[in-house]
Amino acid sequence: MSAPAPDARAFWVVEPGRGEVRSASLPAPGPDEVLVRALFSGISRGTEALVFRGEVPPSQYEAMRAPMQQGDFPGPLAYGYLSVGVVEDGPAHLLGRTVFCLHPHQTRYVVPADAVVPVPDDVPARRAVLTGAVETAVNGLWDVPPLLGDRVGVVGAGMVGCCAARLLARYPGVEVTLVDVDGTRAAVAADLGVDFALPHEAKGGQDLVVHTSATSAGLQTALDLLRSEGTVLDLSWYGTRGVELALGGAYHSGRLRIRSSQVAAVADARRGVRSPAERKALSLQLLRDPRFDALLTGDSPFDDLPQVMAGISEGRIPAICHVVTYTDEHDEDEGGEESG
Repeated sequence: MSAPAPDARAFWVVEPGRGEVRSASLPAPGPDEVLVRALFSGISRGTEALVFRGEVPPSQYEAMRAPMQQGDFPGPLAYGYLSVGVVEDGPAHLLGRTVFCLHPHQTRYVVPADAVVPVPDDVPARRAVLTGAVETAVNGLWDVPPLLGDRVGVVGAGMVGCCAARLLARYPGVEVTLVDVDGTRAAVAADLGVDFALPHEAKGGQDLVVHTSATSAGLQTALDLLRSEGTVLDLSWYGTRGVELALGGAYHSGRLRIRSSQVAAVADARRGVRSPAERKALSLQLLRDPRFDALLTGDSPFDDLPQVMAGISEGRIPAICHVVTYTDEHDEDEGGEESG
């Protein structure tokens, strides 16, 4: 029989615009459960900022629930889905393994064993927080895959957009341009091995444009960059914000298409032959690529999350993926430090 799990601490959105760290009591893990001690978690900037601000529309409350979410929209709730930790208790084949889990920001947690996916030994734990973003990009590119030699634009140099750009750069003969209003993202594009352009400088005639900016202006730019019969793959989520587009130009005459994609379901092209767990495992394998480290642009300790989440929500912290770091209290008491 497993020993009682130690107490934990979790980050909660108490009300729109305000968060706090709360204590959490954990049950002893059952025979098909694991106790995970967090090493790192990632902040999914776009979605989590919307949640923090209370901008999830009521019609989407059920669709936008995180797998291990506690509480309900608009709050209080514990939300998040990019956690990497070490299994401290559970089945023998997982004990001591570094794993990824779709869990909110919390120091320790007990979940079903099949809710965690082992991180390959050659993928650093800190980089593995990008698994959810890579998985979103993988699913989107299953929905609308590029063809050999395509010209592809990616509008929006956030976490998902940059992950999509890096995956696209690995397709043979595909020319990829990352487009963003922030000129400093040019350095990130170079690290990812793709071209960069500001919106007014981007070349038209794109065969496919992946849109991730979650803004009307970004979606309009994506449409304007397409060739005739081209497709916009829209990976954005807009929350309660409306979207305005000028569709009186080439949209109809050029027979342009907007295709949405969402990671909650495996893309239709692979549904029935790839499970969500297999898709997640593939995403972790793709993270063997060290170029993804360019997306890890900030770190903060777990206890600073209330201030950090407010800063991200208000645009004062312009990270692509902000990493939350966890120190094990037991090690700290003994003078040690968690290295991850």
